Amino acid sequence: MHTFIASSSMQLSVPPNHFQPMKIVALGDSLIYGFGDPEKGGWIEQLRRWWMLPDSAGHVLYNLGVRGDRTQQVAQRLEVEFRHRGELRNRVPDLIILSVGVNDSARLARPDGRTYTDFTLFEKEIGSLLDLAQQLCPVLFVGMVPVDEAKMPFLDCFYYNHADQYRYKEATRIACSKRQIPYLDIFEQWMERGENWRLKRLSEDGLHPNTLGYQALLEDAIDWDAIHSVSFANTAYHSEFNYHLKPS
Repeated sequence: MHTFIASSSMQLSVPPNHFQPMKIVALGDSLIYGFGDPEKGGWIEQLRRWWMLPDSAGHVLYNLGVRGDRTQQVAQRLEVEFRHRGELRNRVPDLIILSVGVNDSARLARPDGRTYTDFTLFEKEIGSLLDLAQQLCPVLFVGMVPVDEAKMPFLDCFYYNHADQYRYKEATRIACSKRQIPYLDIFEQWMERGENWRLKRLSEDGLHPNTLGYQALLEDAIDWDAIHSVSFANTAYHSEFNYHLKPS
C-alpha cells in the first residue's frame, strides 16, 4: 500500500514546460461528494487540493457529487454540468470520473421491498449514462463501497445489502467493459479485505465511508492504472500525466 503524502511525491512523466494541465469533472452521488469525511472532505476533494499545489500537475478538478443521486439523475445533469465547466479558454473538460449506482440498489421500506430503481431499468440507464458520457470525452468509473448491513435501514426507509449491491455493480462493470471504460471495482477490493477492515472505514450510518475510508478509497484510486497514467489522443492537444507515490 502507498501513502498519499502532500510533499513532493507526485512527479510528472513529462517536463512541466511541455505539460498541459487537464480539466476533470467528477459526477455521481455522495461517494464523489465526500459525505462522511468532515476532516478532509472525501477523496475527490483531496485530489483537487493536491492538484492546486505549486509543484503538482495543476489539473482542474470539479466535484459535482450530489447526495442521494441515482443513475437517472446523474444522466439528466451530465451534459449541462460538463458544458458549464468551460474555463481555461472555454475548452470543455478532458476527463469524466463517474461514481453512481448504490442508491439505485436500495430496497424501499423493508428488507424485501422493491428496489429504488428496477434492475432491468437500471441496466438500460447505466448504459445510456455511459454512452452519453463517452460522447463528451474519455470516462473512468469508480465503483461503490460495500455497506454495513447491520446498520440498515438508512434514514429509516432505505435497506442496502451486499447481494443487491453486487448485482448492480456487476451490471455497471459489464456495461463499462463493453464500452472499454476503465472500471475500479471498489466493492470487490473492500470485500476481500474482510469485515473488520471494512467496518473501521464506514461511518456510523453504515453507508458512507468515514475519513479513514475515504483515505483508503483515495489510495485505491491513485494505485489504479487508469488514474495513474492517462493519455488523451482525441483532444485538441495531447497530454499525459503519470504520478508516483513514495511508499510508506
